[in-house]
Amino acid sequence: MKNDNGFQDIFEREKGLNRSLTTGQLTMIAIGGAIGTGLFLGSGLAIGLAGPSVIVSYAIGALIALLLMGCLAEMTVAHPVTGSFGAYAERYINPWAGFTVRYSYWFGLVCAIGTEVTAVAVYMKYWFPTVPAIVWIVLFAAILMYVNLTSVKMFGVVEYWFSVVKIAAIVGFIILAVYVIVGADSSSTIGIQNYTNNGGFFPNGLWGMWIAVFISLFSYLSIEMIAVSAGEAKDPEKAVPIALRSAVVRLVLFYLLTLSLMLMIVPWGAAGVDKSPFVKVMEIVNIPGAAAIMNFVVLVAALSAMNSQLYISTRMMFSLSRGGFAPKVLGKLNKKSVPSIALLVSVIGIVFATIFTVVKPDSAFTLMISLSSFGAMFAWFMIFVTHLFFRRKWNATNGRQLPVRMMGFPYLTILGAVLLASVVLSTWFSPDFKATLTLGFPWLLFISICYFIWKKVNTKKEDQVEDGEAS
Repeated sequence: MKNDNGFQDIFEREKGLNRSLTTGQLTMIAIGGAIGTGLFLGSGLAIGLAGPSVIVSYAIGALIALLLMGCLAEMTVAHPVTGSFGAYAERYINPWAGFTVRYSYWFGLVCAIGTEVTAVAVYMKYWFPTVPAIVWIVLFAAILMYVNLTSVKMFGVVEYWFSVVKIAAIVGFIILAVYVIVGADSSSTIGIQNYTNNGGFFPNGLWGMWIAVFISLFSYLSIEMIAVSAGEAKDPEKAVPIALRSAVVRLVLFYLLTLSLMLMIVPWGAAGVDKSPFVKVMEIVNIPGAAAIMNFVVLVAALSAMNSQLYISTRMMFSLSRGGFAPKVLGKLNKKSVPSIALLVSVIGIVFATIFTVVKPDSAFTLMISLSSFGAMFAWFMIFVTHLFFRRKWNATNGRQLPVRMMGFPYLTILGAVLLASVVLSTWFSPDFKATLTLGFPWLLFISICYFIWKKVNTKKEDQVEDGEAS
């Protein structure tokens, strides 16, 4: 495999992982991460903020995601390594960028795992209202840890079928929703009139719609996982572009279509995070057993997203270790070529989620969204910035002609960065999500200080080695 522009050293240091993921599995990994709690439970929170205009919110989020995927696809085809956008930032901007992007993304994923496991506890209450949430958190965490520890092939197979269940359920939901809406009589509360009832299409104004974009971005987060998993793909140069295009189209279609139909059936004021809006639709339609089936589907969705996030956070920590940015022990592989110690470190998010769920059960989900979003969105922002550096240096060094090119460069790359930054900065004025910045900026300062301490210690060690060799 050709690694251009001096990237061979990064490719070599991250060797050892099995390249066994197929194009279909790569696509399902991206969909598995992005069709999870953000759609099935988080959409209720977004609807509560924006009302029917949440459709516009998710469309804006989809535009940002599409622009991001264009930038990331180009860089991933050039350099299919496990460190992905963290390694690109390290090489094309500077080591500080690579250090902070990878650690921030890892931290965001760790907290996102906590978000998913919090949702699992919510879903299980539907059947077992008296069983403590901690029971389900521990049980499902243990199962998914086993899947991830076994092999990347096992992970790929499990994630593929998780995603098949979700996609089949969403397609079934769309068909059922269309049938219900078309068959509703004029006196029914079901129909397009729900878009304008109870305050109009923008019941909370443009501000409510704009803040809901933040939740839409949280929903789309994890689509970038394709780039990280490219380091274990069979034929990344062919598989990555196909998987990215397929995942983006499906996600945009599923999110926008399902939300549009859902809002015709469930009055927007009834949305919330006590249970999935999808389950509420089934309860309104009153098909025997349908609500329980949909609750099972959203449970699978949360487990799927959690499974993907465990995988990616483990690989990001593995990349940090192999790059010398984390203890060497975290870069070791077990007999199945899995970085098992890095996996154990990455489950810390489950501990956070357990504590929050026990101490603050009513606000645990919103808090975990805020904690997880900054790291992931900082990584997204840096992908746009890195792409600007990448293209300039790639062209300057006469890099090979890539099969994937971001159109509208540099204008669309800059547009993506500006839109993303605007949405994230807006959370400062939202009481629900202000924690994203009040915790995010101190984290960025902390991780930057850690980098400069690491650099000072590492430089000192290198000087001592050189002095020893000279003597």
